[in-house]
Amino acid sequence: MALSCGIVGLPNVGKSTLFNALTQNCIAAENFPFCTIEPNEGVVMVPDARLDQLNSMVATQKVVPTSMRFVDIAGLVKGASEGEGLGNKFLGHIRQVNAIIHVVRCFDDDDVIHVSGKANPVDDIETIETELCLADLEVAQKARQKLEKLTRSGGDASALALWDEIIHQLSEQSYLGAGKLSEEAFVLAKSAQLLMVKPLFYLANCNPDLSGPLVDELEKYAAQRGIDVVKISSQIESEIAQLPVEDQADFLADANLSEPGLNKVIREGYALLDLQTFFTVGEKEIRAWTYRRGHNAQEAAGVIHTDFIKGFIRAEVVGYEDFVQAGSLTAAKDSGLWRLEGKTYTVLDGDIINFRVNA
Repeated sequence: MALSCGIVGLPNVGKSTLFNALTQNCIAAENFPFCTIEPNEGVVMVPDARLDQLNSMVATQKVVPTSMRFVDIAGLVKGASEGEGLGNKFLGHIRQVNAIIHVVRCFDDDDVIHVSGKANPVDDIETIETELCLADLEVAQKARQKLEKLTRSGGDASALALWDEIIHQLSEQSYLGAGKLSEEAFVLAKSAQLLMVKPLFYLANCNPDLSGPLVDELEKYAAQRGIDVVKISSQIESEIAQLPVEDQADFLADANLSEPGLNKVIREGYALLDLQTFFTVGEKEIRAWTYRRGHNAQEAAGVIHTDFIKGFIRAEVVGYEDFVQAGSLTAAKDSGLWRLEGKTYTVLDGDIINFRVNA
């Protein structure tokens, strides 16, 4: 699925360093503003311990995880909506992604330049969100003006009130979530690719101990707004990424970590996009497949191949937990856990599915 999370924030908060660690690419990550100009993209495998469990139970030739796309977008500054720091270009890059990971600096370091002179999570967030709001206001106001001209010629005026609703919320510098807007206005805002309607979470770039007053300040602010926070240290993550795979486990153990913090970032981004996973299991391959939450069996079959939608006959399904408890496909069938479902069955995260389709 061509869905992506855009990594945004002020210049020099660690976006490119984190992107390097995520993708293990070697893009520029220098200590000066606007090091990144064109967005960098990378496809990242989604960590899922269930694949290891399935592989331990079923002999197979290969295991294929699911993936998602991350986009490293250049740092925004105050005045970006008016073109400061190439802001209009960078804002255009953000419009192309499906969700936003807002990197917030939560550490003090005199050797790492901050565009405002000092790290302040709330001020930094408000700087970025003000620019997003102003950019969206311009789009919304132009759309309303265009629609108003059409209504004078007899066009449908019903959407004018929806744009008024959106403009009011943007004037309050508020994210345009479904709880903030009517359903019709929310759909309109999404169709217009407004920045403030995209789902997001804050990624706190912290000291190695993942604590401190700046972290506390961010978490308090985020809790008031109902926005999730994921805490990582770009220093630690970049060190892990540079190690050979066989040495990473020892490093994590020494640091009292169960996994790289970036695994949490990937999973949070996956959930932010409202994605879930089903599995196909066989002797040739165990594969994780990405689908949108709420999709039915016929839609999920189309993820494997679009021809499967038209040729869908039925889905043979067993839940992941039931499969693990049974111990094998044969045991799951013998115990009645392996069941037949029709095209309207709502696929659940972790379902193991064998689709029957017409050739």
